Amino acid sequence: MKKIALALIIIAAAALQAQSRDHWVGTWATAVVVRPQAPAAPLTLPPTASGQPNACQPAAFGPGPGAGRGNGQAPPAPLNFRNQTLREIVHVSLGGDRVRIVLSNAFGTMPLEVGAAHVALREKDAAIQSKSDRPLTFSGSPSTMIAAGAVVVSDPVSLPVPAAADLAIDIYLPGDTASPSPLTTHQGANQTNYISADGNHAGDADFAGATTTQAWFFLAGVEVAAPEAAGAVVTFGDSITDGTRSTPNTNSRWPDELARRLAAAKIPVAVLNEGIAGNRVLCDGAGVSALARFDRDVLVQPGVKYVVVLESINDIGIGRNSAVPSANDLIAAHRQLIERAHARGLKIYGATLTPFDGAAYFTQEGEAKRQAVNAFIRTGKAYDGVIDFDAAVRDPQTPSKIQMKFNPGDNLHMNDAGYRAMAAAIDLSLFKK
Repeated sequence: MKKIALALIIIAAAALQAQSRDHWVGTWATAVVVRPQAPAAPLTLPPTASGQPNACQPAAFGPGPGAGRGNGQAPPAPLNFRNQTLREIVHVSLGGDRVRIVLSNAFGTMPLEVGAAHVALREKDAAIQSKSDRPLTFSGSPSTMIAAGAVVVSDPVSLPVPAAADLAIDIYLPGDTASPSPLTTHQGANQTNYISADGNHAGDADFAGATTTQAWFFLAGVEVAAPEAAGAVVTFGDSITDGTRSTPNTNSRWPDELARRLAAAKIPVAVLNEGIAGNRVLCDGAGVSALARFDRDVLVQPGVKYVVVLESINDIGIGRNSAVPSANDLIAAHRQLIERAHARGLKIYGATLTPFDGAAYFTQEGEAKRQAVNAFIRTGKAYDGVIDFDAAVRDPQTPSKIQMKFNPGDNLHMNDAGYRAMAAAIDLSLFKK
């Protein structure tokens, strides 16, 4: 018996040692935003000292396309969960043989109780491959309490996850989220997710009778144990990175297309989509500003080596014909992102802003700002590389407009073909350095 006990101790110690050596890389991620339980009070900001309107004053200019859910719709009505299980579907990029998940209560003002969580390979729709189902633990416990403003990382489980697989992640919420505490979510996911009837259904083979939602809740990331050479690129942007107007449930966003190209070229780089529809560089609104969320959404991502920045079109459009924010204001903000990425040893690439002539918030003043920001990205030599999305999708006859074959009708976002064209314009050698 002593020999058996000693053998078990040695095996457990070896397992812990192997776990400590794991090289964790994010294989899927999303940028979380706040979902209030009650309507927010109108925001009123004073003018600047020079008398100019405040660039972050929504009442002065109103939301443009890409605000809220990224398609001009009003924010969704409040939603709460009570003794229900969420089954959330994610499409990973990099594969691995061990997996863990990251849950977030970033915008909650009260602790969030998670009664159980599971991860499995998806079969179809809400069904899972039963033999792949794995219960998750958190510091050894099957349940956890996520503190207000915090995240939790599950313990790793052995699960062979192929590249480009769909995972089903179940989160059982035994309590009632109907409280003043906001929900942490990603709206406009372009992915059908499932909400169970009452009870703990984590790990169920199917979700019969479930309702659906096009949002992710309390889920921030999926990580895999990967070879040391593997890394990740964070695609950091607004609705165009989020994939607004792409076909739901097909993973047709440009970051998805980039992941396919990297996999085909056998470049071991995962793609993490940190786009938020309506996001701005300088101002909060649809998510906190790019400057404010850069640490959470980029710098702390496990395995991150590269960043692609496609941001500023909402700052420009929502500003309409105002002098603020100026192109110089936006360029200064881009320089801040570059400095912070370089301080962490990351390569950061600037993506040119795509055309928006014909969009509801287009102005000639805004077009001049777009051209100035693009000139900085192309020739300023501040970024480590340039990805010219503008050149890839603009109309050669009218460069201020998107080519009609890429235009879903709003003159701002892309259809699936447009997002493919954007991904095709990326030089993959940028990720071999």
